[in-house]
Amino acid sequence: MEKGEDSSTFKMGNSAQERSLPYVPDCYVVPPSCEPCDSNSDVVPTIDVSRLKGVDDDRREVIRELSLACQRLGFFQIVNHGINQNILDDALEVAKGFFELPAKEKKKFMSNDVYAPIRYSTSLKDGLDKIQYWRIFLKHYAHPLHRWIHLWPENPPEYREKMGKFCEEVRKLSIEIMGAITESLGLGRNYMSSRMDENGMQVMAVNCYPPCPDPETALGLPPHSDYSCITILLQNLAGLKIFNPMAHGGSGGWVVVPQVTGALKVHIGDHVEVLSNGLYKSVVHKVTLNEENMRISLASLHSLGMDDKMSVPCELVNHENPVRYRESSFNDFLDFLVKNDISQGDRFIDTLRIKD
Repeated sequence: MEKGEDSSTFKMGNSAQERSLPYVPDCYVVPPSCEPCDSNSDVVPTIDVSRLKGVDDDRREVIRELSLACQRLGFFQIVNHGINQNILDDALEVAKGFFELPAKEKKKFMSNDVYAPIRYSTSLKDGLDKIQYWRIFLKHYAHPLHRWIHLWPENPPEYREKMGKFCEEVRKLSIEIMGAITESLGLGRNYMSSRMDENGMQVMAVNCYPPCPDPETALGLPPHSDYSCITILLQNLAGLKIFNPMAHGGSGGWVVVPQVTGALKVHIGDHVEVLSNGLYKSVVHKVTLNEENMRISLASLHSLGMDDKMSVPCELVNHENPVRYRESSFNDFLDFLVKNDISQGDRFIDTLRIKD
């Protein structure tokens, strides 16, 4: 096995990360970043969202904190969110159990079809990426649960039950968080609720980042933003970095997101940037690797329905603030994913911005 083999050698089922190779092949090596790493994790806000259910003054304070986080970073952590720790632990446990199954079990779900409601794959575009990423993942639709759960893995035996419970709880939380976001924009807490609660999409990205023999040379995922309204993330280990555009006098820098026990991470996605007409920014983030431990992350992506288009509300438009984004849907993002290379810096949100 030669270190210099190209990406096509490492297709799913035969990837370096699945085979636990003792070296990082050349096609996984990421060019060194010229951006400085800002290690000051203090800039990452942690918000106690139990206060959303408190008296009016408490709710207003949370809305203010959330609004500032959305404007400055497009990211925050939440605590006292109401999801029992056992539900979080169980979901991580069955996710890990799935990735530890024999290859033939996981191969049942192998697919390169980004439109498929469930698929197992590696990297970003299996075997097609110019640079490969040290990642294995299972993606599946999760809302409405009764429509999709029969497609999920039957093994480990408790996967459907425990992951399903996690998905239900996180989806309820996402409606509450989105209500706070729309309220912070002056649109009211129920502005998006029917479109997201009854008809919205929930996509689970169940990610595994195996130990990497040289974690400084490779990445789990390249810098990107999520298409979603919001993404709620649970992880068992640190490894997420977000880009802080205000660091280093405005030149920007990477921030390690600290691991806070019981906390969930909330990413602002491209569709909330559109919803806010640019006031809130979708967060650019990447995934780093660990030499000794497997990192599991559960990313729950929440958006409008498949063909329901997000557009700038007329309430946020005037002569000083014209419409700055084109409307788009989840399906539009999937079309973009097929035609573009996220690993080379292509971003969906860039295609939506209306140039002056």
